[in-house]
Amino acid sequence: MTDLTAELTAMLGSIDPARRDETAYLVLATWISRGVYDDLLSGLGDGMAAGLAVGLGEKDSDNVFRRSFSALVLAECLRRNNVADLLTTDKVLTWGDRLASWFLREQDLRGHVADKGWAHAVAHGADALGALAASPGVGAAELTVILDVISDRLHLSTHHRLVNGEPDRLAAAAMDVLRRNLVPLNVLEPWINRIASQGGALDPTARAFNSQSFLRGLNLQLSLGSPRPEFRSDLLLTLSEALRRTNSEYLTPR
Repeated sequence: MTDLTAELTAMLGSIDPARRDETAYLVLATWISRGVYDDLLSGLGDGMAAGLAVGLGEKDSDNVFRRSFSALVLAECLRRNNVADLLTTDKVLTWGDRLASWFLREQDLRGHVADKGWAHAVAHGADALGALAASPGVGAAELTVILDVISDRLHLSTHHRLVNGEPDRLAAAAMDVLRRNLVPLNVLEPWINRIASQGGALDPTARAFNSQSFLRGLNLQLSLGSPRPEFRSDLLLTLSEALRRTNSEYLTPR
């Protein structure tokens, strides 16, 4: 099992999507969810956390696949623990620290790479943050940090527009936080307004585009998603006002 796991882990960095997505990730995710790794989950997650550092800081290099798919497998480890309660809270929080550090330092924001498939670091990182947010040992303070990590990621200066579903995946992670009903409204409302402060619909910067896309995705998920978080009505009002303020050009007759 050890040798096979090492081989599958190495394949997470393959530039061949059939080896990476359809073999390595699929096998690891299936075995994790079925409990095959229950006795080894801590070590497996540690290996994935280490994978987040491979080539970190590089742009447009193939190392992004190892980082991104390590985050995706780490999300599976967290989800398994959320069901089976196999890890200490300290272990989960250690993984969370590694995940947040990588997510804010990641420079390669490509979605789909020609001939190599999905890199999708932001989307996979969002999935892992969502799994972390659903962890029972994660409390209000840690959930607030997760929201700040999402906001900080959107605030980072970039020329890359997130057009491959990443804002919706980030919104889904935020919903995982909101559904815990532990972060107070007086923290959530300023958090939304901080993201909205990045600029409106006519702002040409990628950062404004990404923030607006996130706010619209969060508005959709809050409006239509279930289960509904405790502060849903208040948050929808705050979101509506933020979107109205930053999209006023489109809200009056021409």
